[in-house]
Amino acid sequence: MTSLKSVAPKDAGPRLVGRSGMTAKPEIMSGAEVIIRALEDMGVDTIFGYPGGAVLPIYDALFQHSKINHVLVRHEQGAAHAAEGYARSTGKPGVVLVTSGPGATNTVTGIADAMLDSIPMVVLTGQVATHLVGTDAFQEADTVGITRHCTKHNYFVDKSEDLCQIMFEAFHIATTGRPGPVVIDLPKNIQVADAPYVKPIGQVEHRTYKPQIKGDRALIEEALELMAEAERPILYTGGGIINAGPAASQLLREFAHATGFPVTSTLMGLGAMPHDDQQFLGMLGMHGTYEANMSMHGCDVMVCLGARFDDRVTGRVDGFSPGSKKIHVDIDRSSINKNIHVDIGIVGDVGHVLEDMLKLWRAKAYRARPQVKDWWAQIEDWRARDCLAYAQKGEGILPQHAVKRLFDLTHHKSPIITTEVGQHQMWAAQYFGFDKPNKWLTSGGLGTMGYGLPAAIGAQLAYPDALVIDIAGEASIQMNLQEMGTATQYRLPVKVFTLNNEYMGMVRQWQQLTYEGRYSSSYSDSLPDFVKLAESFGWTGIRIEKASDLDDGIKQMMETDGPVFVDCVVEKLENCYPMVPSGAAHNEMILGPEGASGKISKEGQALV
Repeated sequence: MTSLKSVAPKDAGPRLVGRSGMTAKPEIMSGAEVIIRALEDMGVDTIFGYPGGAVLPIYDALFQHSKINHVLVRHEQGAAHAAEGYARSTGKPGVVLVTSGPGATNTVTGIADAMLDSIPMVVLTGQVATHLVGTDAFQEADTVGITRHCTKHNYFVDKSEDLCQIMFEAFHIATTGRPGPVVIDLPKNIQVADAPYVKPIGQVEHRTYKPQIKGDRALIEEALELMAEAERPILYTGGGIINAGPAASQLLREFAHATGFPVTSTLMGLGAMPHDDQQFLGMLGMHGTYEANMSMHGCDVMVCLGARFDDRVTGRVDGFSPGSKKIHVDIDRSSINKNIHVDIGIVGDVGHVLEDMLKLWRAKAYRARPQVKDWWAQIEDWRARDCLAYAQKGEGILPQHAVKRLFDLTHHKSPIITTEVGQHQMWAAQYFGFDKPNKWLTSGGLGTMGYGLPAAIGAQLAYPDALVIDIAGEASIQMNLQEMGTATQYRLPVKVFTLNNEYMGMVRQWQQLTYEGRYSSSYSDSLPDFVKLAESFGWTGIRIEKASDLDDGIKQMMETDGPVFVDCVVEKLENCYPMVPSGAAHNEMILGPEGASGKISKEGQALV
């Protein structure tokens, strides 16, 4: 193992303090008890985990404390995704507790997923005793080394006196600035050693980690001057709006209405702006709407709020919004000018920056230029193309129609929607409308198949009375199918709505359009009978095979107490459009099969 020294140098002193200092006299207890006490004092009420030898002291301490609910998952990856679902739906950090070796390595996919999507999470991993580190001991793995590049920060605790400080510090780092996952690797001897417990008084602070919250006033004023002069403006919003809390979403809506500017969103930002607001153009990017992508391409001033210019949004970088002045607001300084050069970069929490922008816009009585009306006329022409239209005919169920009917019949309950990854994920983003933040939980940056079911479990635990639906594909759902047992054990009424086309749909679509229909290993062979499988777990299973049965099946799902698995059999070869081929510019869209005709180069360029 490498790089396993304590984080602070010997002469650094305490690494965190409360704003009002520390309590004077520490309590002495075992390291395991320090961990549980710290979790309780930070308001943690739920932990997702799986026990093993290297964390048994913590589990024993947990057994003796009733304030924290431990959720026993069936696989450690499921624990990480469930913690993500809990975090995304509540805004609070998710907490994971797993053992050493395979317990820790099984969480890596979930940790990487949280890192790319900026999800606050603290992962407690067991480790062999410090004197065994580096000996290839049983269930030893270099957890710190393995997770270094997929965490916001990680720790190896080699001194029991550091443990309390590290616990509070980890949560501070995970939840402030750009949120993200933090790993604490805990050798077994540290868990049983005597350790001091000192609860910080007031807000935790850190000696060197000080994220910038407020944006630079001069830069904000410069950005507003540029916006006021815009003739073809657009607000490009991302997951940072969601992470900044519900107030940021409300501020976005007020700012959009004050300026009259059109608004588009990344996959991760859906829900910050109501889907049916007339200023909302829908999602942009690879499977975004025609009007959103064309507006992004044709705008003269782009205001990027809490997004990071992901390649799924930009397409070919040299063809991305070539004529626009760009303003970028992000709490992560490293994101500014990372992928796209911008004219004004404002570092700060997007909620705080939006608040200042709105106050100044009103105080200075700014008004959008008259030419913006002409811009809206152009946008309405693009919108009139109705790029998401589909024709449901006969009894074969189009997946678009299935998602649309699911939305129509459930939206009055304001459901929390999770997804797996693939075509069904994109159809869910396109056809399920969101009015509020924290209702849309999906794997964006990493694109993790198997995310949706455990994420739904995490959200359902946070909101026991909510309607939580995982919109799944029959391939993705099998990645973490074992977590159906978790839902059964904790009596969680999770609903899984599977679009079953018997293919890894997105892979098959690319093989059709790029590889002349050579469907190499993309057919979902040897599928289980999902209804019988659901029943074997104690769930209710429903199969829908005809369009005329779709509404009744959805209603039955909603009216059934407890967990329900819906196997909705959809058209096998339906493709997800619109589509921007990888490597193409975002205005080089394919709106339907007539625009593709199986002719996309392996480099992703549309051949016309």
